[in-house]
Amino acid sequence: MKINCFQLAFTTALVLSGTAFAQTAAPEAPPAEPLSFNISVVSNYKFRGQDQDQSKTRAFKPALQGGVDYAFENGFYLGNWNSTVNWTKYLPSNPSNSVEIDLYGGYKFKAGPLDMDVGALTYYYPGASGANTTELYLGGTYGPVSAKYSRTVSRGYFGIGKEYLIGEGRGTGYLNLAFAQEVAPKVTLKASLGFTSYKGAVRDAGIPNYMDYSVGASYDLGSGLALSGAVVGANKKSSYVYPASVDSSGKSINKSTLVVMLTKTL
Repeated sequence: MKINCFQLAFTTALVLSGTAFAQTAAPEAPPAEPLSFNISVVSNYKFRGQDQDQSKTRAFKPALQGGVDYAFENGFYLGNWNSTVNWTKYLPSNPSNSVEIDLYGGYKFKAGPLDMDVGALTYYYPGASGANTTELYLGGTYGPVSAKYSRTVSRGYFGIGKEYLIGEGRGTGYLNLAFAQEVAPKVTLKASLGFTSYKGAVRDAGIPNYMDYSVGASYDLGSGLALSGAVVGANKKSSYVYPASVDSSGKSINKSTLVVMLTKTL
């Protein structure tokens, strides 16, 4: 999976079906009110297919999440999203950290039939600066089909390039293709594929490119409450940052897991 292939796939998706942002981003459509809040309880926080609590081998690793978004009338938006995590302590510097703070902003606009979205996102880990990562993204939507391409512009990519000096994290690419369609009243089917592509020096050090996936559905319970479930995982058992020295069970952070989430939006 080379990055040029991803960029080609991304361009094709833009031409044929449009693109969109998938993880920890602003809402797909502007909210009825400019300011909105969300809070969630999830059975396992997986980011790009990988468990963000690496201290346990079991599938049930609950996390508390929440955020706030502000959408301006001219298409610009700002947002913050947060989650409990437990993986940064396995970095070489052994930092103390238990929360991820995402800060993002961007601009949404129409381009013919496409709903476009361009912006920047910083993943911030208080007390674990070696994990901090900043990406630029471009995405959009066309009907139920979406895609989004993110590219790391910081020197580090979740530790690579700052904690693990095996090449820069800068230039790491992530392409996500997604589908969401209401199939029954209040029931929406969702599926996505993601592709992470590292630079040559990082791959040469033994960290493989990999693919993640998610298949599930959500149910609108009304009054801003939604229940969702999905099977989430990734295809490379040994991909970054699997803490083999901690988890000797042979279970990978990329293993397929049923993830259940309850979300309240205000």
